[in-house]
Amino acid sequence: MSAQMTRNFGGRDAASPVNAAQTGDRPIDLVYLSRQTLGDRELEIELLGLFERQAGLIVRQITNVGGAGDRRLRHDLAHTLKGSARAVGAAAVAATAQAFEDALYAGAAENEVSAALAALQTAVDDARAAVVALLGDK
Repeated sequence: MSAQMTRNFGGRDAASPVNAAQTGDRPIDLVYLSRQTLGDRELEIELLGLFERQAGLIVRQITNVGGAGDRRLRHDLAHTLKGSARAVGAAAVAATAQAFEDALYAGAAENEVSAALAALQTAVDDARAAVVALLGDK
C-alpha cells in the first residue's frame, strides 16, 4: 500500500484515482488532494500533517467526553473531523464521521453510538497510518 501511495504522491496517475470509498483499501485520495491544492506538493504535505494530528486529537476528545449529555459536543467534534477528512480526500473517515454524527443526532442507543465510534476510530487509525507512511518518505 505505501509504495503505491508514495509513487502516486510524487507522480500521480490521473487515470487511476486513489479513493477509499471506491477501493476500500486506500484511506487518502491523493488525486483529489492534488486537485484541491492545485498540485502544490508542499501544501499537500502540510495539509496531510495537519489532518493526521487533528484527527488523532479529535478522536481522543470524542472518546474522553462522557455520557449522553455530551452528545452535542461529540457531534460537533465529529462534524469538524468530517470536514477535515473531506478536505484531504479521506473518504472513509468522512463517511464514518457522518455515521457517528447520525447516530448521535438520532439519539441512538449507547451500544450503537459505541459501534459507530469504533468504526470511526478504525478509519482514523488507517488514515493516520497512511499519512505517516507518506510523510515518512519525505
